[in-house]
Amino acid sequence: MNPEAINGILTTASSVVTSFALKLLGAIALWIFGRWLINLSLGLIRRGLKGRPIEATLVNYLINILGVTLQIVLVVAILGFFGIETTSFAALLAAAGIAVGAAWSGLLANFAAGAFLIIFHPFRVGDFVSAGGVTGTVKEMGLFVTTIDTLDNVQTIIGNNKIFSDNIQNFSSNPYRRVDLVAQLNHGVSHQTAIALLKEKLSQIPNVLVEPAPDVEILEFNLAGPVLAVRPYCNNTHYWQVYFDTNKMIRETFGDAGYPVPEQHYAIRQS
Repeated sequence: MNPEAINGILTTASSVVTSFALKLLGAIALWIFGRWLINLSLGLIRRGLKGRPIEATLVNYLINILGVTLQIVLVVAILGFFGIETTSFAALLAAAGIAVGAAWSGLLANFAAGAFLIIFHPFRVGDFVSAGGVTGTVKEMGLFVTTIDTLDNVQTIIGNNKIFSDNIQNFSSNPYRRVDLVAQLNHGVSHQTAIALLKEKLSQIPNVLVEPAPDVEILEFNLAGPVLAVRPYCNNTHYWQVYFDTNKMIRETFGDAGYPVPEQHYAIRQS
């Protein structure tokens, strides 16, 4: 090989290496500047959301998702800077995103529902609720699942999407709730006297509210006699104490008054 050919090869190689080195340095500079810009933007967004009434957990997840997305965009931009065709790469990422989304559809649905639960606050940790077919005390609210301890102290974990797509009853949100009980009377008992006795005794049960006043009225009639609706009001914390104490009070009050045991009466006639 003659000297001129060797010089030409060296010149070309030097030009290619120089061009590649400059592009590499430019890519490194673009990466450093891009990361700095991303971190700056995420920091500004985090500070902007800090004073807002948004859960810190939700803010962290949103910031992380946005950070990952921006870094993917930055990588695609750097590949384009090197002259690599990014159209197919972007299509590959989109296809991968669709595949992951389809595979994780249930998980993503729970994530979205968890975000809405945190934003709208239908209940909080410590509330007594009925949600997703489970009744109990909320122990933990996550972005994917919610943990509820049932009345028999069984820890139950429910997907947030099941909770958000169903009816939610929050027994702790209002200052009081009603206890619904009934008292069966015999046909021969005066309902006015029984109602007066029950109202007097209800006022002596601990944690029964004075306002609203307890309701004691005739609910219905059956073969044994009138059925009274006995409905005191109390805070949700005292619900079961008032429930059981009222049942005992009904039994003891009717026993002390000497009321006869309710019996069903039938009239049989032959023509």
